[in-house]
Amino acid sequence: MAGPPDGLGEEPERYELGERPPYRFEVGRRGFLHGLGGLVVLVVAADAEAQESGRSGRPAAGEDDLAAWLHVAEDGTVNVYTGKVEVGQNARTSLTQAVAEELRAPVASIRVVMGDTDLTPYDAGTFGSRTTPVMFARLRQAAAAARRLLEEQAAREWGVEPSALVTAEGEVSHPPSRRAVRFGALTKGRKLVRTLTEDVAVTPPGRWTVAGRSLAKVNGREIVTGRHRYASDVARPGLGHGKVLRPPATGATLASLDASAAEAMPGVTVVRDGDFVGVAASRVLAAERALAALKPTWRTAPRPAGRDLFDHLRKPPAEEPRGRRRPTPDVAGSVPEALAAAHRRLEATYTVAYLAHVPLEPRAAVAEWSDGRLTVWTGTQRPFGVREELASAFRVGEDKVRVIVPDTGSGYGGKHTGECAVEAARLARAAGRPVKVVWTREEEFRSAYCRPAGVIDVRSGVDRAGKLVAWEFHNHNSGGSAIRTPYEVAARHVEFHPADSPLRQGSYRGLAATANHFARESHMDELAAALGLDPLDFRRRNLADPRLSAVLEAAAERAGWAKLRAEGGRGHGIAGGVEKGSYVATCAEVRVEPDGAVRVARLVAAFECGAVVNPEHLRHQVEGSLVMGLGGALFEAVEYDEGRVVNPKLSLYRVPRFIDLPEIDVVLLDRRDLPSAGAGETPIVAVAPAVAGAIHAATGVRLRSMPLCPRGLPGDVRERPGAPRRS
Repeated sequence: MAGPPDGLGEEPERYELGERPPYRFEVGRRGFLHGLGGLVVLVVAADAEAQESGRSGRPAAGEDDLAAWLHVAEDGTVNVYTGKVEVGQNARTSLTQAVAEELRAPVASIRVVMGDTDLTPYDAGTFGSRTTPVMFARLRQAAAAARRLLEEQAAREWGVEPSALVTAEGEVSHPPSRRAVRFGALTKGRKLVRTLTEDVAVTPPGRWTVAGRSLAKVNGREIVTGRHRYASDVARPGLGHGKVLRPPATGATLASLDASAAEAMPGVTVVRDGDFVGVAASRVLAAERALAALKPTWRTAPRPAGRDLFDHLRKPPAEEPRGRRRPTPDVAGSVPEALAAAHRRLEATYTVAYLAHVPLEPRAAVAEWSDGRLTVWTGTQRPFGVREELASAFRVGEDKVRVIVPDTGSGYGGKHTGECAVEAARLARAAGRPVKVVWTREEEFRSAYCRPAGVIDVRSGVDRAGKLVAWEFHNHNSGGSAIRTPYEVAARHVEFHPADSPLRQGSYRGLAATANHFARESHMDELAAALGLDPLDFRRRNLADPRLSAVLEAAAERAGWAKLRAEGGRGHGIAGGVEKGSYVATCAEVRVEPDGAVRVARLVAAFECGAVVNPEHLRHQVEGSLVMGLGGALFEAVEYDEGRVVNPKLSLYRVPRFIDLPEIDVVLLDRRDLPSAGAGETPIVAVAPAVAGAIHAATGVRLRSMPLCPRGLPGDVRERPGAPRRS
């Protein structure tokens, strides 16, 4: 049976957070609150859950970690502060709903300030599906505390009991005397401060009136009209543009450099500082020409070839990954004894390829130095982590660095590090003016970290009743997220094994949960086939988790699972999973064309993440995850040779296109009796195993490698190497 959900400390695949700094150069918020009148709510960040630890694992502590979450201005405007960022997941809208619900303020009066290290509380980052379970809950508490403070102030002024007051639409009223006062009038000329405690009562989800509804994206008009400015759009007076010289392969180092031609170009600044080489110019084209004029000589080291990847990943690493803790193996009973007594046994190996994040907006940063202080506008999921990187790179205090994150064009876990910000800052310091660095698409493919590749070995045994009796699961390199099985089995050994990666690797949407669900759910399908059982029925026999059972039943019912039959090159598959407190089940229908092309015709997903905050936006999240999951399931893979990525452009790296989109049907299970969990990652995890099961149902071919069929199915349909051994 599965243990408790793996926490943030149990995710070794966040390799990027333990990397050494990419460059080593030779080279305050306190005053903000003092100028504010009105209502200020402070929180003592003694709770690690409230203010998640950063790169070094340090909890927020000390005076500077007192954070102002909410301020009501004299005109009634409600300013809300959070270190989370908006990367397309609609967090700005859901957090606005949290405050409007508890403060009883109009949505239009609320302004959410996000990801500004001078203005917002410390936050470890926007990752791990933490915004809803942590920040949504925290802002509900802050808004509820603020409402009580306003009610107490009105009660004192009117000489009545706070319980006799009604608060709604930004106004506190006393119905018996027909008196009413707007929030701004209550705060005028006063500084009302309260420390937030954990015992603040909030509105139960069953009584929500603003949360729980499909509120439109609060800044949607700016987005669709093009008025919103992303990091790549930021402009400053005298702005220059930078380009950076990058190694041609992982592990390559600069042996020599002839920069004379670039240095002779008018208006060009060339910087070489340790391992960093970059250029800055007034125009992008001039910077590109200067970069092309550099003549580097590179020193390379032998790297494993792409064809040897999975054999290489089985080898132990030369040293443990820096800063990451290996999860404790999940071991119970005796697997060898249980296998020996099993009615049927099965053994198989599954593999997953490296994936690129392919964010809509590549990495971008604008850096500006002024009076010894650095300000950077950049698209990152970790503004405080990037501030720490900048302070370390330039050997200045963190109070000398400000990081501002405009709403950003997606991240998918790929924007946790600040190398682009560091590059822009180094060039800006040398050029003596603001500098913008925007990575090209090819730089994204070649220099950003990938989702880890992996090899997963599974051994299992079942009894005559179709119940699991033995489960052994070894994941090499891809990670430990969702590695524990949710199915009931007494004898099990589940373990993650790190490896030395030939490519730079790190976080990706869902982390290793996609790889682990692919292997586990595919193996469950294979066990069902070995026993002659329906895949859904086999899962039912081995589940004791009612929430996972509920999404499987909901997806099966919507898809019409009981009536589906494989015929005419069509097949159907089903898979389920749990990760980060939310549950998903996906049914896939595929069509195999005569030329071997595989088309996914329909996806049905049932998803449950506790109380639903915004149904329409949640539906969008699930749909986006399903489409993204199709890419990794069918054809996405970073190809490389000797550490050099060989498909670094969208004409060579296949992502889902409009022609690939199936009919998508999403079923949301709204559990108002449960806390809201995150939804940005879990819906992706069941796509690949459901599609793999559907391909098997249609063709009899069992595919055990992601991507499943990047070039279609072979003409001679047969089982591929790695077929399971049954006994």
